[in-house]
Amino acid sequence: MTHGQSAGNRPGLRERKKQRTRDDLLRAALELFTTQGYEQTTVDEIVEAVDVSQRTFFRYFANKEDTTFAVQEMVESRFIAELRARPADEAPFEAMRRAVLSAWNSIGEAIEEVITVDLHMRTYRMIESTPSLLAAHMRRGVALENQIARLIAEREGLDVDRDPRPRVAVAAFSGVMRVTGQLWGQGQDSSVEALRDLTEEYLDQLVPALAGDWRQPAGEAAQGGADSGAS
Repeated sequence: MTHGQSAGNRPGLRERKKQRTRDDLLRAALELFTTQGYEQTTVDEIVEAVDVSQRTFFRYFANKEDTTFAVQEMVESRFIAELRARPADEAPFEAMRRAVLSAWNSIGEAIEEVITVDLHMRTYRMIESTPSLLAAHMRRGVALENQIARLIAEREGLDVDRDPRPRVAVAAFSGVMRVTGQLWGQGQDSSVEALRDLTEEYLDQLVPALAGDWRQPAGEAAQGGADSGAS
């Protein structure tokens, strides 16, 4: 190996070391949050668990809240990337449905490279049961919905501030995502596959629930919605 090749490899090694430090801080923070409580945990305890300085912590995270939502932000970023990549001729809801299912197909391994799925579920439950984090979760959700609505409007050539349809579609989609997340968090199966399957099941019921005859058996209502959508 030449000197030039060696020098060229060094930035890659540095980046991997930075990523390991960030992942270590994230794991330590979430473990502490979920075992002794979010409010009770200090940044000093997090950095002590990893044997780094506070300065190092703040190089990677703005605050404790930032660590709490780091994995969720990774999932959301994957979803946005998948949505941007969907074919332009797909209807908005179908594009969102396929994007989220495709994201869950590929995100499981990425999550497990950072934290265990069990820790991810425990973190979700902690957020739901911690008022300050739940408020932050809702605030982040509103910001994400606005981003998705603008992306959908851009895909359809619409003005999101004049046409209500992108926001309405995204609000319905986001509502289903919140419900499935809560059900997954309350369930016994903590796998990503379980969350994906639950998401698909509930998304497939969105159109029948809004337009179908609820007095029909669920399967018939779903079939009716599919038939009407195909006509």
